[in-house]
Amino acid sequence: MEPLKPIQKYTDLVDPQARPRYSGIASFFRTPVTEDLSEVDVGLIGVPYDGGVTHRSGARHGPKAVRDQSSMLRRYHGTNGFAPFEAARVRDLGDCWIEFPYELTGALGEIETFYRKVVGAGVTPVSIGGDHSISYPILKAVGAARPVGMIHIDAHCDTGDDYLGSRFHHGAPFRRAVEDGVLDPKRVIQIGIRGTKNALDHWGFSDTSGMRVLAMDEFQDKGWEYAVAEARRVIGDGPVYLSYDIDSLDPAEAPGTGTPEAGGIRVIEALRLLRGLRGLDFVGGDLVEVAPSWDNGTITSFNGASILFEILCLVTEARVARSK
Repeated sequence: MEPLKPIQKYTDLVDPQARPRYSGIASFFRTPVTEDLSEVDVGLIGVPYDGGVTHRSGARHGPKAVRDQSSMLRRYHGTNGFAPFEAARVRDLGDCWIEFPYELTGALGEIETFYRKVVGAGVTPVSIGGDHSISYPILKAVGAARPVGMIHIDAHCDTGDDYLGSRFHHGAPFRRAVEDGVLDPKRVIQIGIRGTKNALDHWGFSDTSGMRVLAMDEFQDKGWEYAVAEARRVIGDGPVYLSYDIDSLDPAEAPGTGTPEAGGIRVIEALRLLRGLRGLDFVGGDLVEVAPSWDNGTITSFNGASILFEILCLVTEARVARSK
């Protein structure tokens, strides 16, 4: 069929990703949109749910905002030259939207069912939330066959317990995942932790379960290269999940989030930290807590999309390595 807009001169523009970045219908990185899992290696999935937030809501709008800003990213990694869209079939699988969003545990069950289908089809998921409670059901799918390790970059450990009547809010996903046997706490590192607490042992489960907590003061004193080395030491050679909360960034560079904390990681440090993790066996990843209604000039959504590209490259490169 003759295309509605034929290419007259610049043949590279046959690829929609090469076209002007202000054009086209929004999808993650302008990838093809599909629900046919048989044609997908790495699936980009929006999870527009924030029923687990404990403070400012709005992360349900995160996937749409990051989708839009991801059109600013190009096809090749600017530092290492990796081309994720050539290395594997990367597709936008649309949204894991929630049919019954007003009941938290039921909503998380919907997410788990969705991801078990994705993982069962052999697709590696890269997810965009939504609040951090979504990581728990995703880990239940990704870690169902064997527990995974995790690199968790955040201002908060998210290993709390009951809060105002729920054990499944966005401050507790990783405690629940450890209890369910899908996350190996001795292969978990949490980077960038900071901020005030309501109790001295607020994140005590991280320490008692064996997680490595690399607080923001230590990160600042020793640098991103030290954090990379510690992450590699903790994770080793096994399968690992990457969970990135946008509130790990300093509020000056990510104001659009529900639970900001002063004195965070700078974007350049975050990018270099992620680039230093190449070669680990990533089996999935997520970016969470982008809340556009609190943003200024789309800075949070754009920085989130830039971090998402790094996560996509890590996950795709690891998948290609496993296939060999």
